[in-house]
Amino acid sequence: MKIYTKTGDKGMTRLASGQAVSKASDRVETYGALDYLNSWIGRIISQTRMNYPDISEQLQEIQQCLFDCQTDLANPTLSSSTWRIKAAPTANLESWIDSYTEKARPLTRFILPGGSLPASDCQVARTLARNAERQLVKLSWTAEINPDILIYLNRLSDYFFTLAREFNRREGNEDIFYENER
Repeated sequence: MKIYTKTGDKGMTRLASGQAVSKASDRVETYGALDYLNSWIGRIISQTRMNYPDISEQLQEIQQCLFDCQTDLANPTLSSSTWRIKAAPTANLESWIDSYTEKARPLTRFILPGGSLPASDCQVARTLARNAERQLVKLSWTAEINPDILIYLNRLSDYFFTLAREFNRREGNEDIFYENER
């Protein structure tokens, strides 16, 4: 299999269905945002796999789910009976969020991104998930999408927020509070 196809040389790409579309289409922008997020998760895994194998396992599961999301988005001929993402991955995220939230100090104020490097990278992942979610909403205005992807991405940003706090907790870093609240 060749890596280069030359179809991109003129700003076009092919969806999994074979349909040629612009690389700037809402659909390609959306699964491209998921690709960016997935790559960033790989960065977090590379930093944490030795010290936090439990978290690395979760992150690899998330990477698999993001590929499934991309598959659902890259093939507009799929339907609800053939979509890969269902409700179960979101339930996993909620379980992990609940577990990390139970261990964290209760939030009474806004916190700033920061602390350890893995926590900071999780905050970047949170914003990338939010960006992908916004792209997906935009796509949903003009195309049928798998609604479970939208729910999954919404929960995924919450997961990365709580995971950032968990990394800071494990590494002994305090939350950094936003000071300009009135």
